[in-house]
Amino acid sequence: MLPTLFLSHGAPMTALEDTPARRFLAGLGAALPRPEAILVASAHWEAASPTVSAPARNETIHDFYGFAPPLYALRYDAPAAPALAARAVGLLHGLGGMVDHARGLDHGAWVPLLLGWPAQDIPVAQISIQTHLGTAHHLALGAALAPLRQEGVLIIGSGSFTHDLRRFRRGVALDTPETADVTAFSAWMDEKIMALDAGALADYRRQAPYAVEEHPTEEHILPLHVALGAARAKAARLHSSVEYGFMRMDAYAFS
Repeated sequence: MLPTLFLSHGAPMTALEDTPARRFLAGLGAALPRPEAILVASAHWEAASPTVSAPARNETIHDFYGFAPPLYALRYDAPAAPALAARAVGLLHGLGGMVDHARGLDHGAWVPLLLGWPAQDIPVAQISIQTHLGTAHHLALGAALAPLRQEGVLIIGSGSFTHDLRRFRRGVALDTPETADVTAFSAWMDEKIMALDAGALADYRRQAPYAVEEHPTEEHILPLHVALGAARAKAARLHSSVEYGFMRMDAYAFS
């Protein structure tokens, strides 16, 4: 059975810049069994209720501005996964659930997929998050989707381990040393993740040091709860690095 993954996708330039996180993502697909399909819960798609994409063709959404032209030339043309979308919605008993026949792949999905599965031949769907419903909802969302693991589906939560973009300033170096508050928050999160302490992680905003500072809004951490909710037997940290001093790029597998 495939694990579930939480991946920090970073800035869009992760697709092009030579960083530890990019090198990790580029080797990820080869380190895992080949999935039948991939379902991505991305921080960059928020909807009022869980919604799964099933377009006729997966379009690449360049949902950012001000970057170098080569970034806008990148595409991820993996097939859409309408059967997976229908199956996922069918599992979402009591959580709502609907299909979106127009949504393509945002950079929270296509950046890590382009690096990890560059052949672009595995069907892909996205599922939206509901930031306003909080952590417990996303743990339940992951739990509802868990049967997909037995069907060869790789469930990925794509967000960012820390994500206070207010700290970004033009000219800041990619290799700026990590700040103490980022270290403290990340250490607490890692301890609770490795212990599979879903209760503490659901309450991270109150319990974790500097939680509000590291996540002024929650959309980039909630994909972690989806991945954890879908698999709670074992956790493994796959990668840890920091960019710009404040953006942790940690990744985990749950089985």
